[in-house]
Amino acid sequence: MFARFAQSWSLVKASASVLRSDKELLLFPLLSALASLVVAASFFVPAALGGLFASMRADGRPDAAFYALLFAFYVVQYFVIIFFNSALVGAALIRLRGGDPTVADGFRIAMSKLPAILGYAIISATVGVVLRALQERAGFIGRFVVGLIGLAWTVASFLVVPVLVNNDVGPIDAVKRSAELLKKTWGQNLIGNVGIGLVFGLLLFALVFVGGGLIVLAATTKTTALIVLTAVVVGIAILALVLVQAALQGIYSAALYRYAAEGEAGGAFAHDMVADAFRVKA
Repeated sequence: MFARFAQSWSLVKASASVLRSDKELLLFPLLSALASLVVAASFFVPAALGGLFASMRADGRPDAAFYALLFAFYVVQYFVIIFFNSALVGAALIRLRGGDPTVADGFRIAMSKLPAILGYAIISATVGVVLRALQERAGFIGRFVVGLIGLAWTVASFLVVPVLVNNDVGPIDAVKRSAELLKKTWGQNLIGNVGIGLVFGLLLFALVFVGGGLIVLAATTKTTALIVLTAVVVGIAILALVLVQAALQGIYSAALYRYAAEGEAGGAFAHDMVADAFRVKA
């Protein structure tokens, strides 16, 4: 287990090497985050002002109108996220294949996959709403089971975006293909992402802890400009950390897909390192 985690961490470091070569890849998660905020505000601010949340049933559970809004929100939100992730993965694959990608290359790839991206967004929204509805009606054990189902969906669909980017297939076939490739990369899919999440989770905790301390220290000076400056710097540092994590996960998924589908990851992913780590099944 520890050996496979160490191998996965080597792959994470290789992902970071790709990001250092193409720092412009950070633009995709940044735009995705900004667009997601706009989408959320455009849905829930009018809904709150219109009294939709106050009109829930007497038992406190969401009504049909809420689920209709939630489904529409999920479709648009997932479309935005998948679009920018497709651009990121597409550009990363160009680098892994020896090219020198630009931001325009990423957007060109994502634009060429708009119908498939929309279809996958609808599928993801449907799964999300169904799981949310089940959680609302289930007890503690039921919510735990629904959570496991959600985790299984997340894992099985991890390679959908690279599949959509690289193949002329619809969203349903992309999900099936992702699940097939998962069987070849099961351990690396889970351990690699846990490795990224764990490291960045610890870094985020440390940053919030230190940053909070600096803000409190600045507050003792009672200097408004210093307090605001410290808060802004800490906020920018947290945002940068989140963007780097998102970019690394996109690059990681691209490398994972390329090796599972083509037998070669490319870029900073040395063949021997990847071959030892993935152990692709026949």
